[in-house]
Amino acid sequence: MNKTISLDESLKEYNEIFLSYRNFALRTRKEYINDISDLIKFLKKNYKIKDLDSVENDHLQNYFAFLDKKGLKGVTRRRKAYSIKSFFRYLKSKRYIPADISLSLIPPKRSDKKPRVLTEQEYKRLQLAYSHETRDAAIIELLLQTGMRLSELVNLKVDDIELPKRITKDPFNVGSIHIIGKGRKERTITLNWKACKAIKAYVKVRPEIDYKELFITKFGKPMGPRGFQNVVKKYLEEANIKNAGVHTLRHTFATHQIKKGTNIRVIQEALGHESLQTTSIYISLARKLMDKELQEHAL
Repeated sequence: MNKTISLDESLKEYNEIFLSYRNFALRTRKEYINDISDLIKFLKKNYKIKDLDSVENDHLQNYFAFLDKKGLKGVTRRRKAYSIKSFFRYLKSKRYIPADISLSLIPPKRSDKKPRVLTEQEYKRLQLAYSHETRDAAIIELLLQTGMRLSELVNLKVDDIELPKRITKDPFNVGSIHIIGKGRKERTITLNWKACKAIKAYVKVRPEIDYKELFITKFGKPMGPRGFQNVVKKYLEEANIKNAGVHTLRHTFATHQIKKGTNIRVIQEALGHESLQTTSIYISLARKLMDKELQEHAL
C-alpha cells in the first residue's frame, strides 16, 4: 500500500479521476457519490473511522444491515452495493488498500415483482386529466408515446425536437427526437402524431428565454427530475391511478406497443436497450394484459 489516505480524500479522488475518466452521466455520478458519502457518514458516526485503512469487511456488512433495517428497497440497496464495489475496486487499483474488501459484499437479489403497466382505460383517464394543461400534456405524452427515461426527459433541449410542418396521421409524416441515454449513448426515435401535436402546442406558449432546455418551470427555470415526477404524480392522482409513477409510463409504452403488434426491435431501439432480452419482458406483460382485458370484457 502506497500511503494512508482519508475517506474524504479517497472519495474526492474517485470522483475527480475515476468518474470523470469513465464519462458517466451527471445523474449517475451524483448517485455514486451520494451512495459512497452515505457509507462514509455511517463509518464516521458509528465507528469513528476517518482513514481508509481502518475500514474492514464487517463494517460494510453492518452498513447494509443498517440499510435493511431502515427499510430501503432492494433496488436501492443493490445500487449502493455496486457503487461501493466500484469505489473499493478503484482504491485497490491505486494500491491505497492491500485487498478489495468489497469482494465479499453480495448485492440484494433483483425483485421478481412485475413492472406496473397502465391498462388502456387507465392511460386514457390520465390523458383526459392533463388535457387542459399544455406543458404538462406535452411532458406526459412524450413519456407515454416514446417510453423515454426520466433522465432523458430532463436533458431534452429545444433543438432535440424536430416536428413536421403539418401534423397528420400519415404513416410517413412523423417527427423525431434526439435522446442522450444511459452511458451518454445517443439515439433518434420517432415522434408519432399525438406526441407532435402536444409538443407543438407547448412550443407555441413556451416562454422566450435563454435556456435551451425544452421544459421550463413557471419561474422561468429548466425543470429538474423532481418537477417532472410531481407533474406525473399530480395527474395520476387526479385520474385515480394507484401505485404508478414516471417509470410506469415507460412500461406502459412498451407493453401496449407489443400488444398492438409493433416489432420488438423497434421497441428495443425506442427504449435504448442494448439487449433484446431486456425488451422481451414486455411480451409476457402484454400477454397477461390481453388475458385480463379479454376476461373482463367478455362479450
